[in-house]
Amino acid sequence: MKNVLIIGGVAAGATAAARVRRLDNDVNITLLEAGADVSFANCGLPYYLGRDIEYRSSLILASEETFHEQYRVKVHTHTEAIAIDREKKQVKALNNVTGEEHVFPYDSLILAQGGKPVVPPLPGVNKEHVFQLWTLADMDRIDHYINEKDPKKAVVVGGGFIGLEMVEALTKRGIAVTLVEMAPQVMPNLEGEFAGFITKELLDYGVKLKLGKSVEAIEDKQVLINDGTSIDTDFVLLSVGVRPTLQLAKDSGLEMGSSGGLKVNAQMCTSDPSIFAAGDMVEISHNILGKNVRMPLAGPANRQGRIVGENALGGNRTYKGVSGSSIVKVFEAIAGSTGMSLKAGRDAGLSVDAVVVHKASHTAYYPGSEKVSLMLVFDKKTKKVLGAQVAGRVGIDKRIDVIATAIAGGLTLDDLAELDLAYAPPFNSPNGPVNMAAFTAINHTSGFSPSILAQDFEHFVMEQQPIAIDLRDPISYGKANLRGTNNLSQDMIRENLDKIPKENPIILISDDGQKGHVVLRMLKGAGFDRVFNVSGGYISLERHARAIGFQYLQVGKFPIVKKSVEDSKETKSEEADESEALASEGPIILDVRTPMEFEMGAYPGAINVGLDSLQEWAEGIEDKDREIIIYCASGARSSYGMRILNQMGFTNVENGGGLHNMMARG
Repeated sequence: MKNVLIIGGVAAGATAAARVRRLDNDVNITLLEAGADVSFANCGLPYYLGRDIEYRSSLILASEETFHEQYRVKVHTHTEAIAIDREKKQVKALNNVTGEEHVFPYDSLILAQGGKPVVPPLPGVNKEHVFQLWTLADMDRIDHYINEKDPKKAVVVGGGFIGLEMVEALTKRGIAVTLVEMAPQVMPNLEGEFAGFITKELLDYGVKLKLGKSVEAIEDKQVLINDGTSIDTDFVLLSVGVRPTLQLAKDSGLEMGSSGGLKVNAQMCTSDPSIFAAGDMVEISHNILGKNVRMPLAGPANRQGRIVGENALGGNRTYKGVSGSSIVKVFEAIAGSTGMSLKAGRDAGLSVDAVVVHKASHTAYYPGSEKVSLMLVFDKKTKKVLGAQVAGRVGIDKRIDVIATAIAGGLTLDDLAELDLAYAPPFNSPNGPVNMAAFTAINHTSGFSPSILAQDFEHFVMEQQPIAIDLRDPISYGKANLRGTNNLSQDMIRENLDKIPKENPIILISDDGQKGHVVLRMLKGAGFDRVFNVSGGYISLERHARAIGFQYLQVGKFPIVKKSVEDSKETKSEEADESEALASEGPIILDVRTPMEFEMGAYPGAINVGLDSLQEWAEGIEDKDREIIIYCASGARSSYGMRILNQMGFTNVENGGGLHNMMARG
């Protein structure tokens, strides 16, 4: 019987195990996981700490028992693979609890060890108030520290996905946060003006920013910064990057890739034909950049796990690479990207260009409409869509997904302009942000309405010395403007066309770029040839100024709006009807689902005690030999509950599995 051995669980490894079993009912599947949890929602950890997710148990996707019951997978947690014997096709592993060593044979080996947070070599990183967030155990340590120590001030080091999500989480817990980021902007993968949108949201919520700065040392009550300043703090979170777990692969002689990950081919096979790999530890092909990259994201890891599961059984599925779609939410602000950024394209020497639009998420007359900011990146020669960056508060994800699909389909600007997207007032406009971005790009490339991006604006001004006209209303202009501009309305321009020198280039600034396009066409019709529109208008200029800044130009910034998060709601413990359950001579039936799940239907006579409240409830049960049957929705949470009760000394506890299994008891 064939042996498939998987090293690492969570996303890629757990998916691979399930896929192998679905394809082959007879193969032996063994999964080694160095940590305590084989499958959990690591992307949800910050949201539990911020109490957006109420129940810790919601993050538990599957347990050892679940894998064995549903897939007959032999899971060994707390078991670290320490050596691969490629000739004998064996893996030596160490149980880091008992200290015992075991040898596991394989016919096909799948490596899914993922990565680990980078720990910068700084004085003080090992202090008790310094944390990282990667596992459930990390999350629990942070949660316990906040509950016990009640920190008032925190420093988050790193302005990427986890760093920003933790800034929000800590703020929601009532902690004043300072964010330190070595790059000059948050979310370094975003273009400046899109990072500026996130920056403004952070400032509005009272977050202090130290951008373009790095930490030199961590002391008991302070963090020392490289600019000579210090930040008072009770809590430090380090989130400066993820390093792939490669030592085992390197020791076994597997080939490494050019980007620092494990090298695999299109079938996710390593340099050893019997060893496959997936997830954060591998490097994969970027569909647009045309080079290998590391992409430590959950989506690619899960899809790769599915492919290696099939190929480990002799399949020939091909992984087609990634376009790099990602998204982040910070308070109410959302930003994301897909495909190639303009900066990456220019750095690679490619013929790329972009336009920016700020268009309503849905018709403005329907409640809840918000501006969607969209930068569309395209090939100047072929007009192929190459990438996008999107920011706003409503409908951001669907615009990223549409552009990602367009990239995968090889669509051009013309294709995108004619894309037939769903419309009704609550959801979109007849010509929504995606269509409008395509129209704007076509107008730009054809010369019908040429535009200048915010990031290129200063160079254009210094080189061309244009007449700059701000078309916004005087109130908006008075709040923030580019020094040296003329504040004129369209009517004023029309009435004074003879006073505007036609030999001078003209740059038009409107609120979001739309009015600039209208006036540009008016001037073009009046015989002005050198007229340009600021792509995205003053919104884009201001955001770029906030995130990156201009060297010579003085661009006024919009005022900070003081915002505050709602008081986090305390998680309520479910009240169990103990009197009826304890009076019965039969077993106590515990339902550890959420109250909402329980209200939708439960096993007769069951009492609802959430997994998060189970230990507190059990402390009131004196008879540790009392028969208890515990169940949940699928069996994952109940297996955890069973462990909790066993650790508390209960001797007669049975895992009833999922509700379906319980109801089958009759």
